[in-house]
Amino acid sequence: MNVNLLIDAIVRQTTVLVAQLATAAGSRAQLAHTANQVFLDLVHELKDQGLGNKVIADMFGLNLRTYHNKIARLAESSTERGRSLWEALLAYVEERGSVSRAEVLHRFRNDEEATVRGVLKDLVDSGVLFRSGRGDLTTYRAAGPDDEPRGDGLAEQRIDNFAWVAVHRYGPIARAALAEHVPVGDDALDAALVRLVRHQRVTTEERDGKVFYTSAECVIPLGDSGGWEAAVFDHYQAMVTAICTKLRLGRTHAASGEWVGGSTYGFDVWEGHPHHAEVVGFLQATRERAVALRKKVEAFNVSHSPPDGSTQHVIAYVGQTVIGIESEGDDE
Repeated sequence: MNVNLLIDAIVRQTTVLVAQLATAAGSRAQLAHTANQVFLDLVHELKDQGLGNKVIADMFGLNLRTYHNKIARLAESSTERGRSLWEALLAYVEERGSVSRAEVLHRFRNDEEATVRGVLKDLVDSGVLFRSGRGDLTTYRAAGPDDEPRGDGLAEQRIDNFAWVAVHRYGPIARAALAEHVPVGDDALDAALVRLVRHQRVTTEERDGKVFYTSAECVIPLGDSGGWEAAVFDHYQAMVTAICTKLRLGRTHAASGEWVGGSTYGFDVWEGHPHHAEVVGFLQATRERAVALRKKVEAFNVSHSPPDGSTQHVIAYVGQTVIGIESEGDDE
């Protein structure tokens, strides 16, 4: 199978998922930064695979100059360290409400002027900023507060759950590394970590002067109205991790008795079918089996430790849907 065909198919399915998430429960999530973040993340991962800038630029169909210019626009701002120029500039305009081009250029004078102008154009072209006037008297305005999606009383709980999943999956992990997996802003992440530690969901340890966060378990109860985002993230991440691990091991086919992999099964049933209840109850039965198994493992681990101090962290995931049930309602 052509790898590009597989990539295109996966990207297509991912965009369907992103669109559903962006409009879930009547929300209208801001997506202006998404394409830029995808580009930066892809570049980072490709470099981790040992590829150089010239090869990466070719893979994106860009000449090297255009590629470097794009990286410069999205890279860390020289004016505001720790934030991309794109992000810092957008935040500046949002905070001021309306600013002139001259004010923007002065504020970000430590960055290349051509790059700042390029970011302004990107933000206008993407519809994030509105432009009026000409030359250095041009003014820019960000979307007003009424255009932003309103939060609800579950906002903190959702961030807590999201951070908890990330700590459990990647821990022990330092604060800076965790921020790459939980992009909610410094203040929100710090507050979430304080709450998680206070409620003993997450523990801390110090190594070489750095604080690391870890979590022995992460269980978001069924029906938790503030946990669906974290649950989706956890499930999607588990699936991607399994696929990537198998590819890194050089295995492109299923084998009997393998420890890493995945399988998909489909069943055609109907009301009154002798196996209908067994098929539609597959998810629930698997959940019950997994919960029972986890309790047995945890009970044993309380009084036993691995002989060499190391453990194998096994991640199993399961998902189920019923095509054609939408009009009937899903009782889950």
